[in-house]
Amino acid sequence: MKTHLPKVNLDQRKWHIIDANGVVLGRLAAKVANVLRGKNKAVYTPHLDAGDFVVVVNAEKVRVTGKKETDKEYMSYSGWKGGEKYKTVADLRAKHPEMLIHRAVRGMIPKNRLGRVLLTKLKVYKGDKHPHSAQQPATLAVAK
Repeated sequence: MKTHLPKVNLDQRKWHIIDANGVVLGRLAAKVANVLRGKNKAVYTPHLDAGDFVVVVNAEKVRVTGKKETDKEYMSYSGWKGGEKYKTVADLRAKHPEMLIHRAVRGMIPKNRLGRVLLTKLKVYKGDKHPHSAQQPATLAVAK
């Protein structure tokens, strides 16, 4: 049995825009990860990049459920002894709300070269303005 390799035309990549206002973070990240990988297309192949570009706006208005706002922590490590830093969701939302969505999506895509390429197609912005209006992104709905 031979592996079928679909023709992935890089010129036919679409742009999608998602408004994160009031959307649960996990549901949003799952939808974005599927579109980035191309799982919503008939030509999906696990080892090829067949996905589209995704623009997420209103990143600061994304919703988390339960006590995650104060109890969930993100850890970063500098590489030095004792160099661990912890930030809660509330801290991250106050300074860099784009990182909430970026880190959630990063956890849902492959941890290899393909995953790093997929993440370059994700654009996350605080507020409702974005510089990608020339690409004419289509609105993509996510269940709240």
